[in-house]
Amino acid sequence: MNVKATLLASAIALTPFAAMAADMTIGFSQIGSESGWRAAETTVTKQEAEKRGIDLKFADAQQKQENQIKAIRSFIAQGVDAILLAPVVATGWDEVLEEAADAEIPVVLLDRTVDASDDLYLTAVTSDLVHEGRVAGQWLADEMAGEPCRIVELQGTTGSSPAIDRKKGFEEGIAGADGLEIVRSQTGDFTRSQGKVVMESFLKAEGGENICALYAHNDDMAVGAIQAIKEAGLNPGTDIKIVAIDAVPDAHLAIANGEMNATIELTPNMAGPALDALEAYFADGTAPEKWIQTESKLYTAEDDNQAVYEEKKNLGY
Repeated sequence: MNVKATLLASAIALTPFAAMAADMTIGFSQIGSESGWRAAETTVTKQEAEKRGIDLKFADAQQKQENQIKAIRSFIAQGVDAILLAPVVATGWDEVLEEAADAEIPVVLLDRTVDASDDLYLTAVTSDLVHEGRVAGQWLADEMAGEPCRIVELQGTTGSSPAIDRKKGFEEGIAGADGLEIVRSQTGDFTRSQGKVVMESFLKAEGGENICALYAHNDDMAVGAIQAIKEAGLNPGTDIKIVAIDAVPDAHLAIANGEMNATIELTPNMAGPALDALEAYFADGTAPEKWIQTESKLYTAEDDNQAVYEEKKNLGY
C-alpha cells in the first residue's frame, strides 16, 4: 500500500503514525559495510524500523552505485511507501530519483547528499562536517586556555569531503586562540594502521616532547596513533592531548582509560530523524526542511564513557 496516496485520497491527516507505521513498507539502500560506523548505521536503522513496526526492505549495494539504482527501481516496482538512500557517490541520481517522484514515493537521503535538484528528495539527514571539526578545535582552544600548543593533524582520505570539511572546521575552531599551531598535517587515510604509521613519523620528526596535541579526523586513526605514542614511551591523553571525531566505542573506551581526551559524535542514528520526518509528512502532508542536521555531541572525560561504550559495543562498529 502506498501510504501517501492513501492518505491524500482520504483527506489526509487524522491517522496516527504509530498505527499507520505497522502498514508501512520502506526500502533502505545502504552503501555497504566498509566501516564500523556504516555497520552501526545499518543496525540502528533496522532497530528504528522494528521499533515503529515498519517493514524495512534492506539492500546492501556493496559500494556500487549501479546496485543502489537497481535496488531503488526494485523498491519502486514493489510499491514501497518511502525510500531511504545512503548514496555511495554524489552524482548520477537524477533519472532514478525522477522515477521515484513519478511514483509518488518520497526519498530521504541519509548521511550524504547528492548533486541533484532538491525537488527530487524529501529531505537529507546528515551531520555538518565543518561543525564537527569546529567543535574539536574549540574544545582544544578551551582546554589550552591561552597556553601555547603545537598540534599534529591526522587527515582523512585526501580529497574526501570529510577530510576537507573537518580540517576547515578545526582551523576555524582554533583561529581565535593565540599560540595554537598545526605544525604537521598528513593523511592517515581514515585507518588505524596508517594513523599509527603517520603518528610514528610525527614523533620522529618533531620529538614527542614538542607535540602538545593530536587532532585526528576520525577515531580509528586516533586509536592507531595512541599505540604509536605508547610505544614511544609517552602517555597518550596526558603527554599529548588527543581529540578526534566519530565517537566509536573504542574511542569511549580510550577516554575512560585516560588515553584520549575528547571525541565528537557522528551519530549512526540518521534513520530516527528520517522516520520522524516521514511521520510528519504522512500525517498531514507537511514537508520537512531540506536539511535535517544531526547533533555533533562532544564527549570528554566528564562523561560516563564506559557506559556509552557498553551501549554502543554491540551495534556493529
